Amino acid sequence: MSAMHHGDRPLSPHLQIYKPQITSVMSISHRISGVALAVGTLLLTYWLVAAAIGPSAFATAQAVIGSPIGYLALFGWTVALFYHLCNGIRHLLWDAGWGFELPQVYRSGYIALGAAGGLTLLAWVLGFVFKA
Repeated sequence: MSAMHHGDRPLSPHLQIYKPQITSVMSISHRISGVALAVGTLLLTYWLVAAAIGPSAFATAQAVIGSPIGYLALFGWTVALFYHLCNGIRHLLWDAGWGFELPQVYRSGYIALGAAGGLTLLAWVLGFVFKA
């Protein structure tokens, strides 16, 4: 009977073994952006509940969200929203059977990143242009 020592066992593939590629980075980022959206939605819920409670609570919520940290959180939430949307569309295309060739995988990844960046920029520029 031969006992296998822990050091003799093969390692399962993990992040220290593989070199990061756009496919793995975008997969991990998609999951992280989903978590960020959930957390950001809590902030949105806080703002809406404060609006329903009354002017004093809403003024406090506005002060929190209008602070530099609040704007940073909103910006991060916006990035996560558009990234998750664009990468989700990419996944839907894969579900339809399109884009499995390696050049298409890389091209669609870069398109999703560019679209997410462009949509984020557009949303913030329009937000400041039409700010009342």
